[in-house]
Amino acid sequence: MDERYLEKRAIYHLWTFVTSKLIATAGAQVYAFAVSLYILQVTGSSMSFAINLVCNVLPRTIVAPFAGYIIDKYPRKMIAITAQTVTTISVGGLLLYSLTVGLSLPAIYTVSCILSISSMFASNAFTSSLTGLIDKTRIQKASSLNQIAISIAQIASPAIGGLLFGLVSMAVFLTIYLVASLIAVLLDSTMNFTLFEKKQEKTEKKESIIGSLKGGIGYVKNQPLLLIMIVLCLIVNFIFTAFNVGFPFIFNTVLQMSSIQFGIVEGAFAVGTLLLSVYLTLGKEFKQPFTISKRGIIVTGVLMIVAAVPVIITLPNIAIFTFYLIVLFLFGAVNILINIPIMVLLQKKIANEYKGRVFTIIETFAMAMMPLGTLLFGFLYDFVPAHWILLVTGCMTILSVLILARPSIMEKAKEYQAEIEDSNQGVTSV
Repeated sequence: MDERYLEKRAIYHLWTFVTSKLIATAGAQVYAFAVSLYILQVTGSSMSFAINLVCNVLPRTIVAPFAGYIIDKYPRKMIAITAQTVTTISVGGLLLYSLTVGLSLPAIYTVSCILSISSMFASNAFTSSLTGLIDKTRIQKASSLNQIAISIAQIASPAIGGLLFGLVSMAVFLTIYLVASLIAVLLDSTMNFTLFEKKQEKTEKKESIIGSLKGGIGYVKNQPLLLIMIVLCLIVNFIFTAFNVGFPFIFNTVLQMSSIQFGIVEGAFAVGTLLLSVYLTLGKEFKQPFTISKRGIIVTGVLMIVAAVPVIITLPNIAIFTFYLIVLFLFGAVNILINIPIMVLLQKKIANEYKGRVFTIIETFAMAMMPLGTLLFGFLYDFVPAHWILLVTGCMTILSVLILARPSIMEKAKEYQAEIEDSNQGVTSV
């Protein structure tokens, strides 16, 4: 196929993918913000709010292992478009229901369950198809732009939702989500998900869902570097919930800071994420991505330890505010330096026929780790001084990366990266 044509299509796929992600994520975030406030406003019950959160997490956790089998077995473009279409129909159905009957909690919970599953299929189908949509030299740029789109949506959506809520009905929020989802479907349908996929001989081997899942787990086990990266990510995600759970408690309850200051400090995380994503988009591809991620995890551990300082030492209000503004900004920036290099390496390391299963395995364990970490550290913060939890978990983070990403493993990562560079010689990067 003509190289100029491939280059043009790669650039088109890159920006179409990012635009679709931005629009779909913004629509989903605006709806999620509004429906959360709506539930609290109508019921005044934190339990009703919590049930909706469970409806957003539990279905995708249960279905995720089977989704990997489906994503690897059937055309990913069909899965991504079908999943986004299901989202569109579900939101449209809820809109119609709200206009004819009126919104009810069972209807919201039902749609939340459907959206949880459809968004998981769409997200993993796209993630598994990234090396088919664009060439390997643009993987880092695509991952960075994807994160920029998510960051912009996370920053703008609450602001838009906050401005509109109370001024317009829930039907308007549903209409916004419906239009955004429909645009995403149209954009997704214009892309070729297998343009850069290596042609492989298809075998007629029939495999059960359980057999396919075992195959995916077996593939991970037989890839030592891949297994270590995944285990390291899961451990760090689990430990980092100590900060996610503890920071609101420390800032608002222990240090008695204002809700306005809390909102600004929380926003600093998204700003750090956005700025580093922009930098990575404009910068050159990392030569040693796993080394960058290792350093990022070590810095995360250090930041968790440093975050305990205002709890230990008495500081004036403005000093605490400024301190955590900087810490949260650095957390957001370092988060990108961990996630994007590892994602780039995973995209290049995982064989295409296993990507769906491997990415859903990662998501399944990650989703399981979140509630476990939340419950554990939520319990500990009631009985253990907050600064000790941050100090210990920060040290555990550093210790984990030093053990799992020891010099011998880093040497294997360098060797693998050298193989990638050799295979990419002669490919033009834009």
